[in-house]
Amino acid sequence: MEERVACPDCGLMQILPAAPQPCVSECSRCGRVLAGAATGRVDAPLALCVAALLLVLPAIAAPLMTVSSYGAFRSSWLPSSTSGMWIDGFQSLAVLVGAFSVVLPLVFLGLLIWVLGGLHWGRLHALGAPFRWAKRLRPWVMIEVYLVGCFVAYSRIKVIATVDVGLGGWCLIAATLALLLALTQLDERTVWQSIEPRNSGNAGAGGIACSVCDLVASQGSKAQRCPRCGARLHERKPDSLRRTAALVLAGYILYIPANTLPVLTIVRFGREDANTILTGVMELIHNDLWPLAVIVFTASIVLPLLKLFGLTWMLIATRRGSAAWLLGRTRFYRVIDLVGRWSNIDVFMVSVLVAILQFGAVTAVHAGDGLVAFAAVVIITMIATETFDSRLMWDSSEARAHG
Repeated sequence: MEERVACPDCGLMQILPAAPQPCVSECSRCGRVLAGAATGRVDAPLALCVAALLLVLPAIAAPLMTVSSYGAFRSSWLPSSTSGMWIDGFQSLAVLVGAFSVVLPLVFLGLLIWVLGGLHWGRLHALGAPFRWAKRLRPWVMIEVYLVGCFVAYSRIKVIATVDVGLGGWCLIAATLALLLALTQLDERTVWQSIEPRNSGNAGAGGIACSVCDLVASQGSKAQRCPRCGARLHERKPDSLRRTAALVLAGYILYIPANTLPVLTIVRFGREDANTILTGVMELIHNDLWPLAVIVFTASIVLPLLKLFGLTWMLIATRRGSAAWLLGRTRFYRVIDLVGRWSNIDVFMVSVLVAILQFGAVTAVHAGDGLVAFAAVVIITMIATETFDSRLMWDSSEARAHG
């Protein structure tokens, strides 16, 4: 059926038609996808989420990889990255690694299975809040980023020792693929349209749109809760520009130690070799691992700086009410919002190395202070991207044009 929605990127109120499947519906102003081609599918993503959850459990319980060095053997499990960082004295990083790679993926899958199972069996009561939490947790579910970090660690370990992928590693690969495939088969609009109350395509003008489920409520609902998902309603994100500016400034400050201080130290036969992010990239190039070097350089050096520059550009343009490159800025915002978490590859890679390469005086790996600063930059830029309200760029441009 037709539905009245507000684009979450530019704020334009519009009627979303009941299009035939498969069909992609986009915002008429900024091109944001409002309904995907997977509209109407519930069973396929539900089955894939259940499969991903069942595969994650052996990935936690079985060894990811086993390393042998001079007759000594060590195995690494998924939780080993957390315990290794904790023992190494980096408790804050241990909490982040454990949350992003183990706890939040399990919670996320559990919420999705709860919601999709409810839709499958027709139990539509109280599904809005769980799906709202699932949507908000998605950027922080980094099992696929952790997998790439494991692959980078595996490639570096092969240079100095013998390494074999265990059952847990293969299960982690399968679980990640199942989760990603489930997300490609799931369309958010399908879920929201199935949960009461629904938007009406012939609703009156005006209203305030929920930034989570896009329900258009009456203006009197301002500062109250959305009747569908329970999110607090605001016309725009409160104090968006000042919060984003403060976070971006903190990101610039931390970016310097993140790239100048060592992120890990390798000790071999008593000789210490401190590595920054850039020297780690150079090591990958030296070992003819060019594709991995490009991935790490892009994710760890280029992306954080690109996000900081991009958000700075958007803040300045919004303050000035500039209409220049408005559509391009909106699309760029979508890109940095999507790829921001991939900067954590280095954090996960170091956590895997710290957990498995502990052979006493022969070989040992320790995290460095630069990794704390780097992780802080990644988290801060992700929060800054979430805090920034791209609709303000369109609001300020229209206000200047009419002022």
